[in-house]
Amino acid sequence: MKNLELFWRWIRTRATFRRVHLALSLRVTIAAILSLVAAQFFGLPLPLWVVLTAVIVTQMSVGRSLKATGDYLVGTVGGSVYGGAVAILIPHESELALLAVLVIALAPLALLAAVRPNMNVVPITAIIVLLLPGMTHTTPLESAIYRVLEVGLGAVVGLLVSFVVLPSSAHRQMRQGAARILDLMARALVALMAGLRRGLDDEELHRLQDGIGQGLADLNMIGAEAERERRARLSSEADTGPLRRTLLRLRHDLVIVGRAAHTPLPAAMQTRLAPRLDEIALTASTYLRACSASLLAHQGPPPIEAFERALEAYDTEVDAVRAEGLTRTLPGDAAERFFAIGFSLEQMHQNLRDLARVVAEWSVSVDDARTG
Repeated sequence: MKNLELFWRWIRTRATFRRVHLALSLRVTIAAILSLVAAQFFGLPLPLWVVLTAVIVTQMSVGRSLKATGDYLVGTVGGSVYGGAVAILIPHESELALLAVLVIALAPLALLAAVRPNMNVVPITAIIVLLLPGMTHTTPLESAIYRVLEVGLGAVVGLLVSFVVLPSSAHRQMRQGAARILDLMARALVALMAGLRRGLDDEELHRLQDGIGQGLADLNMIGAEAERERRARLSSEADTGPLRRTLLRLRHDLVIVGRAAHTPLPAAMQTRLAPRLDEIALTASTYLRACSASLLAHQGPPPIEAFERALEAYDTEVDAVRAEGLTRTLPGDAAERFFAIGFSLEQMHQNLRDLARVVAEWSVSVDDARTG
């Protein structure tokens, strides 16, 4: 009985963790079923394209579904018009003529798809419109019209399912992605500060920074989807730009600290500054994790005073070190790293204050409550 309870708890935990993915799976399944029913109801000759379109436009978030639907419809209409025109205007009764027409229809559209990757459906649609009449015994005009109708119906079904069935807000995904990045930054900052004592090789530095960089890249894509929802008035959440820019600047601060941590500080400096740097690492990482939790809980920013006190104590110790003349004996590269640490910490202070402002802007959410 206890094992069954533990198994059930594990299932619930995994389901909660994969909630967005499970919701997408359900939406895709429902979109496929409804699109097939709709295609049969309207008597379209090839329900396959209706189902495929509905599945393609049903995306992880409403914003991404809007983008996929727009691109797919524009590409389908464009490919159908061009492919249908070529098939109608240029006779192609023989196999050689068909090859020539295929080249004329495909070459410019393939170039367009290479320049504009979101238009990759255009050459595919033209090929279907050109070659399908020979298999289904329809005219090129009928093939083009049916293709547009099938894709249009599939797009409508997929978009409606995205809006109605467990709709996933890109802003909620933005919160979750930003919270993960803040947690990664908190762990990385502690490791980088520890590296000022022992030094970090390139492999360690890349391992600490790579996850943050990939997370920011993903967040930019999600942010674009969230802004699309805002423009369509499907969301009243905060602008994603300030949050993305603040996280990017914090990452730059970590990069500067990482460069300084490539070589350990001189022993004399470590004795004086290491305790202060450890306190900064502790308070800053605690603050970053608290901001992560605040974003997820829709709460205001945590207090930053502990970090500011630690930074003030570090600045006081640095002033004492400089007054004693210890910095004058440093080699050029060591002096450069020493002053880079102070610069990065001051920049981090400003960026953490900006983070507090951004978290305050995101502290109230109507959309997440509405979309569950």
